[in-house]
Amino acid sequence: MRTYRYFLLLFWVGQPYPTLSTPLSKRTSGFPAKKRALELSGNSKNELNRSKRSWMWNQFFLLEEYTGSDYQYVGKLHSDQDRGDGSLKYILSGDGAGDLFIINENTGDIQATKRLDREEKPVYILRAQAINRRTGRPVEPESEFIIKIHDINDNEPIFTKEVYTATVPEMSDVGTFVVQVTATDADDPTYGNSAKVVYSILQGQPYFSVESETGIIKTALLNMDRENREQYQVVIQAKDMGGQMGGLSGTTTVNITLTDVNNNPPRFPQSTYQFKTPESSPPGTPIGRIKASDADVGENAEIQYSITDGEGLDMFDVITDQETQEGIITVKKLLDFEKKKVYTLKVEASNPHVEPRFLYLGPFKDSATVRIVVEDVDEPPVFSKLAYILQIREDAQINTTIGSVTAQDPDAVRNPVKYSVDRHTDMDRIFNIDSGNGSIFTSKLLDRETLLWHNITVIATEINNPKQSSRVPLYIKVLDVNDNAPEFAEFYETFVCEKAKADQLIQTLRAVDKDDPYSGHQFSFSLAPEAASGSNFTIQDNKDNTAGILTRKNGYNRHEMSTYLLPVVISDNDYPVQSSTGTVTVRVCACDHHGNMQSCHAEALIHPTGLSTGALVAILLCIVILLVTVVLFAALRRQRKKEPLIISKEDIRDNIVSYNDEGGGEEDTQAFDIGTLRNPEAIEDNKLRRDIVPEALFLPRRTPTARDNTDVRDFINQRLKENDTDPTAPPYDSLATYAYEGTGSVADSLSSLESVTTDGDQDYDYLSDWGPRFKKLADMYGGVDSDKDS
Repeated sequence: MRTYRYFLLLFWVGQPYPTLSTPLSKRTSGFPAKKRALELSGNSKNELNRSKRSWMWNQFFLLEEYTGSDYQYVGKLHSDQDRGDGSLKYILSGDGAGDLFIINENTGDIQATKRLDREEKPVYILRAQAINRRTGRPVEPESEFIIKIHDINDNEPIFTKEVYTATVPEMSDVGTFVVQVTATDADDPTYGNSAKVVYSILQGQPYFSVESETGIIKTALLNMDRENREQYQVVIQAKDMGGQMGGLSGTTTVNITLTDVNNNPPRFPQSTYQFKTPESSPPGTPIGRIKASDADVGENAEIQYSITDGEGLDMFDVITDQETQEGIITVKKLLDFEKKKVYTLKVEASNPHVEPRFLYLGPFKDSATVRIVVEDVDEPPVFSKLAYILQIREDAQINTTIGSVTAQDPDAVRNPVKYSVDRHTDMDRIFNIDSGNGSIFTSKLLDRETLLWHNITVIATEINNPKQSSRVPLYIKVLDVNDNAPEFAEFYETFVCEKAKADQLIQTLRAVDKDDPYSGHQFSFSLAPEAASGSNFTIQDNKDNTAGILTRKNGYNRHEMSTYLLPVVISDNDYPVQSSTGTVTVRVCACDHHGNMQSCHAEALIHPTGLSTGALVAILLCIVILLVTVVLFAALRRQRKKEPLIISKEDIRDNIVSYNDEGGGEEDTQAFDIGTLRNPEAIEDNKLRRDIVPEALFLPRRTPTARDNTDVRDFINQRLKENDTDPTAPPYDSLATYAYEGTGSVADSLSSLESVTTDGDQDYDYLSDWGPRFKKLADMYGGVDSDKDS
């Protein structure tokens, strides 16, 4: 049943007589008029009281979502100047005028042409005016009125998200906040309960609940365990009209995931593990892997492994693989099958991240027993020491035993071992070793001053398995023996002034010794016995491995003796005593009054015919140079060869001679006998070589003519023998080319070179008998003969 509401605005035309005002009936809208309206006060026409003519207008109300087939009636406009004669025309303008709202220009009735939606536009503001049809002038000023759309419950609640995602820790208490959902209703919240939304849960009980007014979802079940169930899907409904019957509703889905907490301790799937490893495994070698399972995830499932007890605490270690959470058991120290064959370990797995509120569930760790079996392998020999240090005197004789090394097979079979020296460490083969007992002995004499330490390597190898060998360093120190005499630290040449006084120090001497005695060096200095008597100088031993040369008289004369040679004996204090004699040169020089040397070369003034040392050296050097020059010249004369007649820049001693003249061709038979190059039967006239000057004249030798059946090899060997025995042949290599064709050809020679050795024309008719391959050649030579005949 449709209900029509309309509000009539009446405009009255004023009359010249007074009227009785009566109040207008109350409008259904209840809104007062915004303009002055005509009021009737009285029951008689003579008692009418008239006010100013004007619009009477109010607010119009219209229901949304009208579903009728006719236009929806809104209201009526009327002017008091409208006498019903059609002289006035009503005009409507504003929101939706002419399209959404139309007006009957004669009656002023307003209608809505389309269905209205309050959620799109709740209020329309329009303007109305009455004009005179004939003049087009307004009879009333334009007035404004409002059409307000009344709301109906035509929109269901809509959630802000189609799907919500939330998380909550497992084992949470009841009432723990999870997430809040929100739904909105497009209806008017100020009019009725169309927009009042109430929330309820359709799916997800008894695990979760929702507050009806706020949409807050909370946990509703205690101790929800992620390991049992991790994902939950909750459906929430939002219903308007306060949840009453007939209200519209909308739903949304909330996917809730339980996050992990550390509420599960690690557990080994088995209580005992067993692994095997060879005894040769180096430290750090992995032996095996063990893994404890943990139902938690992430950092709550991280496990640390440790060895807490057992026989191999110091022999093995366990580390954690962070990717797989496995415990890797590794070798910590070298193993020895002969010492211990089986180890037992207790390995513990624990969580590093523990939540105290779950400790009541028990200790968050577990343990397992690991049994490790050491396997025997064939090991190389083992020396009794990691390194050997031996000593030997440097005066030891060859084959002197220095010491010995010892190695044995650590395996139970105790294979025999042989010894050897790594010759890469003893290139000079100074030492050797007994392969059976490992005794080290010398094979050469030693010298401590040449090399103090000898570092060699000894190899021990199993006889039954040569692949098993080991090495050990051997350090041999050569002990010192007093076998070197002391000597001057440097060459001493000093001077003494002519006016020197007796006992004057002119030079301090120092000595060195290659030996290194245990108590240190103690040198003694003295003049040689043959120079001790009658010497002009004395030696003063300072007892600190130095000595001084002192003058023995007052004054020296360089004209009488310009140079003194002092033989000084230097002795050590070791056993056996070693001594040497060194010579000190003392020159007599002229000095100033301060003792500074001025001149020491006065011999030329006294002996003008004498020569100084420098002059003698220069003369000897000149003589040596002259002798070397003579020797070189003589050697060049002996090595001089035959001078070639042809001197050319291209002569590089390869017996190739260039003649810059052009021959006359085949017709030039005087230039060279070409026929002899191919016919060994041709007579050769031995001629002297034209490229060298012979040292002696030899009679030409007649070369025997080659036989008809001589082959190329015999011919070449004959020519080679002739050149070897030829005294005129050059001493350097030469290349002889023989263009020998041989005599075995059925067709003889086809070369035109033979034409120079034959007289007359040749007949080439036989070429026609050779077949089609030689047809072209037969035509060429046969045609020539034909031309000649013609």
